Amino acid sequence: MTKKKTKIIKPKYAIAFSGAAGGKTVKTGHNLAFEMGAAVAKAGHTLLSGATVGLPDRAAQGAKAAGGQSIGISPAASKNGHINKYRLPTEAYDFILYSGLDYVGRDLLLISSADAVVFLGGRLGTLHEFTICMEEHKPAGVLLGAGGTSEHFDDIMQAAGMKDYGAHRVCFDTDPVELIRKVETMITDGTCKECRIQTMKH
Repeated sequence: MTKKKTKIIKPKYAIAFSGAAGGKTVKTGHNLAFEMGAAVAKAGHTLLSGATVGLPDRAAQGAKAAGGQSIGISPAASKNGHINKYRLPTEAYDFILYSGLDYVGRDLLLISSADAVVFLGGRLGTLHEFTICMEEHKPAGVLLGAGGTSEHFDDIMQAAGMKDYGAHRVCFDTDPVELIRKVETMITDGTCKECRIQTMKH
């Protein structure tokens, strides 16, 4: 009797996207955010975002265009508040959780709900989400090329005494697909020596 081959199912992760809702990096990171969302989806993962305008919405559009799942976590308490009070989008999302936590609380819920976080561009809110990510010990991937606060995360880590990038599970790359591969390694293996080496070179 022939034994049936066991199908190995690749684990799916929830990967949060953090980036600017406004400012210069929305323009410089426009295409990169779309590519980042698509890379998350093509790797078989679910994209989480703050269901906001700018780069997060662009990443959500990329995930949907690639046939993936996009989930938003809104600062509003209801769909009505999301649309009419906060003026936020709904089109690129399979589901939106209306947290009622405003932006600061929403940031915490978003990062805490993810298996890992990817960053692009950004302003103060993106920096806030990065510090939460580090406090929550989540793997972090930083996509370079759009400018903004995320491209200074290595300097911030140095200033905070966080010199071991591998231990803190932070990596940088200019290619969305390669960045997702590194993030997957950090999730499954707990660290990524390759990330540390490349980051130190950056």
